[in-house]
Amino acid sequence: MAAVDLHEELKALDTTLSSVESVLDLDKLRRELAELNEAAAAPDLWDDQERAQQLTSRLSFVQGELNKVQGLRQRLDDAQLLLEMAEDEDDSGSVQEVATELAALRTMIEELEVRTLLSGEYDQREALITIRAEAGGVDAADFAEMLLRMYLRWAERHHYGTEVYDTSYAEEAGIKSATFTVRAPYAYGTLSVEQGTHRLVRISPYDNQGRRQTSFAGVEVLPVVEQNDHVDIPENDIRIDVFRSSGPGGQSVNTTDSAVRITHIPTGIVVSCQNEKSQIQNRAAAMRVLQARLLERRRVEQKAEMDALRGDGGNSWGNQMRSYVVHPYQMVKDLRTDHEVGNPQAVFDGDIDGFIEAGIRWRKQQEAAVS
Repeated sequence: MAAVDLHEELKALDTTLSSVESVLDLDKLRRELAELNEAAAAPDLWDDQERAQQLTSRLSFVQGELNKVQGLRQRLDDAQLLLEMAEDEDDSGSVQEVATELAALRTMIEELEVRTLLSGEYDQREALITIRAEAGGVDAADFAEMLLRMYLRWAERHHYGTEVYDTSYAEEAGIKSATFTVRAPYAYGTLSVEQGTHRLVRISPYDNQGRRQTSFAGVEVLPVVEQNDHVDIPENDIRIDVFRSSGPGGQSVNTTDSAVRITHIPTGIVVSCQNEKSQIQNRAAAMRVLQARLLERRRVEQKAEMDALRGDGGNSWGNQMRSYVVHPYQMVKDLRTDHEVGNPQAVFDGDIDGFIEAGIRWRKQQEAAVS
């Protein structure tokens, strides 16, 4: 790339990064960091473990955001200086070094820019995700387990904590459903674009005639409930059942009735948790899941009212949203954004950032179109 083109690239990246810095409000982040550090130094911090974990998680996130932006700004300034020196000395090797650095910076700055598009009411929250096998029999159950692994691997790639609340195993292979959390700021805003129906096309490993099979799995993404959400659930509105948790194929993995199932009688919502060691822990986790589903139900109802007032009837973009084709060709394609890749295995290994970023940009465009 010619030096003049690199100057244009530097200018464009500087403009984008400046916009990101403005949206993130670095001065505000620095003030928050100072307050969090002061709170984290309190001697009684860990008397309330849940609050302490929330505080330290936020502290880590704010510090990471500041380091990331400041690091990118320093690298961009260094690239500008190196390019000027390379031109003065007619050093083609250094020019190429700048070109390589700018390519890397472009990717990182664009990823950070996507974060600034997450401005919804609950976007900053952690995510509660449920995956369910849908049409397709044993292949659908296997596909649901593949998606579970995909999201857990994605979280692992980003060093995000996860906690599996409940896994219902299918009889032959795979899972009927699974519910887990991704514990990271903005996990909900980031992963909410993954909600909808996912479709897999492949030669079924469970069909002795080797026929092609299409199967479906549903992904639900909810914001984790916080203390200030005021989701009141009267005791008379719920029924609690306890049972023994089980592993793959129905194999018992617990000799006590520690698993908990909660039914919300007014809505018919049923949640369960069996992955904790005690009935008390499972009940608490199940209540968190129920509160999240009721919070989302309230949000959807409010949105439906606004859609009715606008007269647009809402939209159904969250239904059929992505196809994973393994046979007769290799491709994963998002049906909303048209983003596609030709390596399904990499996607199933958690390489889904491209789909998530395209989905966030697409959603922002849709919101702008109806506002």
